[in-house]
Amino acid sequence: MNRYIGTVVRGLRTPIVKNGDNLTDIVLDSFEKAISHHQIQPRDRDILCITESLLARSQGNFASTEDIRRDLLRKFDKEIGLVFPILSRNRFSSILKAVAQTGLKITILLSYPYDEVGNHLMEEDRLRESKLNPYQDILSEEDYRASFGDFRHPFTGINYVDLYKEIAPQAQIVFSNNARDILNYTQEVLVCAIHKRKDLKEALAEAGAKRVYGLDDVLSSPLDGSGYNEEYGLLGSNLSGENTLKLFPRDGQPFVENLQRELKKRTGKTIEVMIYGDGAFKDPVGKIWELADPVVSPAYTSGLAGRGNEIKIKYIADTELKHASEEEAHSAIVEKIKHKDPLSIEEDQSLGTTPRQITDLIGSLADLTSGSGDKGTPVVYIQGYFDNLASE
Repeated sequence: MNRYIGTVVRGLRTPIVKNGDNLTDIVLDSFEKAISHHQIQPRDRDILCITESLLARSQGNFASTEDIRRDLLRKFDKEIGLVFPILSRNRFSSILKAVAQTGLKITILLSYPYDEVGNHLMEEDRLRESKLNPYQDILSEEDYRASFGDFRHPFTGINYVDLYKEIAPQAQIVFSNNARDILNYTQEVLVCAIHKRKDLKEALAEAGAKRVYGLDDVLSSPLDGSGYNEEYGLLGSNLSGENTLKLFPRDGQPFVENLQRELKKRTGKTIEVMIYGDGAFKDPVGKIWELADPVVSPAYTSGLAGRGNEIKIKYIADTELKHASEEEAHSAIVEKIKHKDPLSIEEDQSLGTTPRQITDLIGSLADLTSGSGDKGTPVVYIQGYFDNLASE
């Protein structure tokens, strides 16, 4: 029997999840209602994706700015240098609020012309016209304002230098792309970068910094009952209230494995499960890389491990089969797919099939499906993702 539909992605509506809720029961109930009402037949290797915020909220994994302030004062003495924070209202601004409340001397080192995930601090045309060398020049706040004026983020309309100064008026802001330049101002450093944190911490320690921590080291253990994340600390946190942050969830692996077992009991099928946060994609207009979480998926079942292994159909069609008829070409490609090595295929046949982690691809698909606004579908059900042209 021919199949005319491949991958199908559905956003599942759930109740509002609160602290203390049994998330496994909520997800199972929402899943069963959806497949029953819409007459969906589960299959082996379907995928159920749950957004990280549901798990964190059900765990009550929250922290206050006061919790963060107290942890910072356990780590820093008289001053603190913040290296490469991203420009964000709902992520870094609350952390900065806690830093400002410590009473420490603050220096903020911002990268330019944009932050780690692509939020701009200036127009790149004006940077080129200025003759500044972003690989070596250090700018003071006065230099920045004189050269680039009142630059506002094209999407949010916010001047982030003004915003961060409003939150921490005592802070000195400097601009450089060399993390070691922070040591000209302080020997106590908090690395705020997300994806380069390990290398930056090592480089600063080797350069002689007195104290070096990362956001992943802040609230990596509970403080008088606060939320925490032993692996990521404050990374992946989001604004949850005026003085509260929701942290990245803990114990994701036991959750996904237990949910997979329960799904097997109820459906008889082995359904893969993953927790997802930000997708790993870049906006082509705003040039913002979406991934402000430390990883796309902090937990997933074993069937989602590794990278994809696919044949590039259009490459084969344009080379080996360019003179074949439609029927001959289809049959030949189906045979190639059926007999491909499950672990590796010839390099030329896979050209253009970007070798990304399966969880990064699926997490991006789920993130785009659920959105970050009012869709109300924080659980995403994917069927046919592992199918191919030879699947019946």
